[in-house]
Amino acid sequence: MTEPIHDEDLLEVQAADIPAEDGPHPDDRIDDERHDEENRLKPEYLRAVRDALEEGEKGEVYDLVEPLHPADIADLLELLDREDRALLAAAITDLMSSEVIAELNDHVREDMMEALAPEAVATIVEQLETDDAVQLIEDLDEDDQQAVLAEMEAEDRIAIESALAYPEETAGRLMNRDFVAVPEHMTVGGLIDYLREEGDLTHDFFEVFVVDHMHHPVGTCALSWILTAPRNVALTDVMKRDQTLIPVTMDQEEVALMFQKYGLISAAVTDDDGRLVGQMTVDDVVHIISEEAGEDVLLLSGAGDGDINEPIREAYVSRVRWLIANLGTALVASLIIAMFGAAIEKLVALAVLMPIVASIGGNAGTQTMAVSVRAIATNQLTRANTWRIVWREMRVALLNGATVAVLIGIATSLIFNPMLGGVIATAMIINIAVAGLAGVLVPVIFERLDQDPAVASSVFVTMITDSMGFFAFLGLAVASGLVSAA
Repeated sequence: MTEPIHDEDLLEVQAADIPAEDGPHPDDRIDDERHDEENRLKPEYLRAVRDALEEGEKGEVYDLVEPLHPADIADLLELLDREDRALLAAAITDLMSSEVIAELNDHVREDMMEALAPEAVATIVEQLETDDAVQLIEDLDEDDQQAVLAEMEAEDRIAIESALAYPEETAGRLMNRDFVAVPEHMTVGGLIDYLREEGDLTHDFFEVFVVDHMHHPVGTCALSWILTAPRNVALTDVMKRDQTLIPVTMDQEEVALMFQKYGLISAAVTDDDGRLVGQMTVDDVVHIISEEAGEDVLLLSGAGDGDINEPIREAYVSRVRWLIANLGTALVASLIIAMFGAAIEKLVALAVLMPIVASIGGNAGTQTMAVSVRAIATNQLTRANTWRIVWREMRVALLNGATVAVLIGIATSLIFNPMLGGVIATAMIINIAVAGLAGVLVPVIFERLDQDPAVASSVFVTMITDSMGFFAFLGLAVASGLVSAA
């Protein structure tokens, strides 16, 4: 049973030790000598930094980089080669703030952290918000993690170790432990006085969480309500009781969908006992949405992380396995062609037209699959409407198939003969219809098996459309008497 906590304990607020550093405003960076009209670092500026690094002019390097916003310094590091990054970091040591580290690409940040001593990494980590600090630590090897954690203050170390105990890509791993929580007996005036007098508040918060004596969230108060309500009004009279709570084990993709669905700015994160342990804010969700969207596209293509900063070996391993899988599925289509080898020898036109049937079917399957994977990811395709979506996509496929079949049938009839035109038109309708069905059912089946539908759907959909395209076209050619199988 959870031990009750006292009201004074409820007023305790976790906060970052170091405030965010002031930097150039993003609007001040446009149309200067370092940025082009699209606010990207100019090639000439990049060359100037590289030349200064090669010549060992650290003072010149510092002068070139010092005016940049932390996000632009991160961009500059990502644009440089690995060797130049180390030289640049050494030349601008005091500019390598926690804001710069937080903005770095994962692979680049990992390289930078490996080059630093554990105590230096610990200093950077302690300056970061908890969620950013966890993201930095989790990318390190186990030995490096322990070395960095050993150099940290006990409070910060415990917070990060607690976050790392949760599975990756869950709310517990990503949540921010810096929040404001107050007891429910407070008045608006008492809360305002507390916020003004407390010197250890988190710097960025949008709402105050109201909790009971067990630290269970019972409501929220937006800052606008607090500032406009009379001082003598009780928080329980102005707070919003109906709130969206996020379990610590919820997947980050589901968190993003909740923020999108309910238009949230922030939301409380609760542990298994329902106690408030952190919060998710919309800035975290923006990163999640961007990451998940890019991840699904890359998984569909089998391109791994798809990051230009990813080490060559990792990129090779992640991509080649899907190419080998494609090789295996392509053999299935080849075996079908081999079954009709004699027919193809007697009518060369079959060999000429086969790729068209397979190609159009593959494209149709990819279109449907992309729509289905996105619908599953956004909870638009669920168990409740699966068959309605299947029927919808089948109707679209039949309309597409009929349109393409008429065009290819007429062209084939004029170039070869009407019989062959009818065969390829019929095969096209069959293949596109099968492509539409496979494009929905394959992702759905993977999702029902608790597998990411984006991971391997493309391999199986391609195999189905290629195999069915060849089988339908060649089989119809033989069945119609256009050519014999032997």
